Amino acid sequence: MNDEQLLRYSRHLLLEEIDVAGQETLLGSHVLIIGAGGLGSAAAPYLAAAGVGKITLVDHDKVELTNLQRQIMHTQKSIGKNKVESGKQFLQSINPTLMINAVAEKASKNLLEELLPTVNLVLDCTDNFATRQLINVACFSHQVPLVSGSALKFDGQLSVFDFRHSTSPCYACLFSPVEQFEEVSCASMGIFSPLVGIIGAMQAAQALQVLIGFGQPLVGRMLLWNALNTQIDEIRISRNSECLVCGQAR
Repeated sequence: MNDEQLLRYSRHLLLEEIDVAGQETLLGSHVLIIGAGGLGSAAAPYLAAAGVGKITLVDHDKVELTNLQRQIMHTQKSIGKNKVESGKQFLQSINPTLMINAVAEKASKNLLEELLPTVNLVLDCTDNFATRQLINVACFSHQVPLVSGSALKFDGQLSVFDFRHSTSPCYACLFSPVEQFEEVSCASMGIFSPLVGIIGAMQAAQALQVLIGFGQPLVGRMLLWNALNTQIDEIRISRNSECLVCGQAR
C-alpha cells in the first residue's frame, strides 16, 4: 500500500483481525454484485469504502422514481439511467482508486460463466427465485463463495454459502429449484426503506469476513431480521444429501 492508502484505510489497519495483510487482500479482491437495487445500493458502497479493489455490478434495470425511496446509490438525476452506470458513478465518488465494472445485462448462465472465473466472491442482491437459483448453481460449479440476501415488506434474510468447504450447504438446500414459489416483489408487496440498508450492509460485512478470513460468517446459518418487531432470529442449515445442486445424489 502507498501512503494515501495507509491513511485511507488506517481505521481498518488498527483492527488486528484485518491489519495490513487483510487490507491488502481486499485491495487484491474482485467482488461481483448482482443487483444494483436496494440491497446492492447498501452493500456496494461499503465494499468500495472498505477497499475492495475491483467491483463488478450486474443489473439490467434503469432507475425509476419509485426506486429512490430505498436505493441510495441512485439520485433524482439518475432517473432513466442504467442502474449499474448510476451505481458506478456513485462508487467512484466514494473511492476513485478502485476499478468498477458496470454490466448492464440480466444475469444469465452465459454471463455468469464468463464472470465467475475472475471473481473471489459473489453477492446475490437480486429479487427473484429463478435468478437466485441460477447464481447458486454457478457459484457452486466454480467454488466461489456466495453471500445471499433478500428483503420484502419488513422481513430480511441473510446467509453465506462458502463452497470452498465441503460441508457448506447451498441455496437449493433450503429452496429446491423444482418447487414452485410464488414470485412476489416490492412493487406489489411494499418494502420498508431501511430494511434493505440493514441487510445490504450485513451482506457487505459478511463479504469482508469471508474475503479476509476472520470471525464466524453465516455459513450453515441463516439470519432472519424482522424490522417490524425489531427481532433477530437464526436458523441452522445443513447440506442436504438429496439436494439437486450440491447433494451426493445429484
